[in-house]
Amino acid sequence: MIPPADTLLKYDNPVLVNKSTDRKSPKGRPLKVSPQQPIDSTPVPPPPKPKSASAEATKQENEELLNSILPPREWMEGNQLWVQKVSSTPCTRADVLHLEELLNTKLQQRQAKETGICPVRRELYSQCFDELLRQVTINCAERGMLLWLVRDEIQMTIAAYQTVYESSIAYGMRKALQAKKGEADMKNRILELENEKQELKKALNEEKAKCETVEKIEAEKRQLEEKRHDDEIQFLKRTNQQLKAQLEEIIAPKK
Repeated sequence: MIPPADTLLKYDNPVLVNKSTDRKSPKGRPLKVSPQQPIDSTPVPPPPKPKSASAEATKQENEELLNSILPPREWMEGNQLWVQKVSSTPCTRADVLHLEELLNTKLQQRQAKETGICPVRRELYSQCFDELLRQVTINCAERGMLLWLVRDEIQMTIAAYQTVYESSIAYGMRKALQAKKGEADMKNRILELENEKQELKKALNEEKAKCETVEKIEAEKRQLEEKRHDDEIQFLKRTNQQLKAQLEEIIAPKK
């Protein structure tokens, strides 16, 4: 026999069910190792029926409602199908205290975190909630129905938060990859700009060298032109003095 997973939810002893008969039964369910059901596949329990004068009929109705809210566990052993339903025995104050002690023990044994996100702690508290739901449903079907709705609402909220968390993780990974790729592109762009900068510096130095050479040549030309100009001025001055002296010699005898 494959024993189902240990849980805080109280079950009756497992019962051997005929495989062929059970398959024809509309209540046949696949193997489950946990009493919790997915939110989307949780069967909607029928509304509580009016109280009957017969205690046996009322007990049967409560058991059907209890099985609808907390479906039985099933597993296969060879060709045999075993079914284990939740217990319909009313609880006492001692049972509640024992449940609290058992919860604390399992939290310590499985080393559940006291704070933050902890799947182990969440699983154990969910099992404890199901056990409380079972106890309440046995005593008051209407209160159990309302508590069942509260449980499913909490599960849907947690599932929504989990979906948002997974989406945010995927979005963060995409952004991280994009940023990493952008960083590589930026580094390549920086290298290209550095190379371009070096080339521009080299071209600038060449232009400066050309400019200095041109300035030097032009300065030499300017000095030669100034010297030539000064020589011409001196020549013209001497020529003017000579012509002036000759003119004075020509004019002087006439006096």
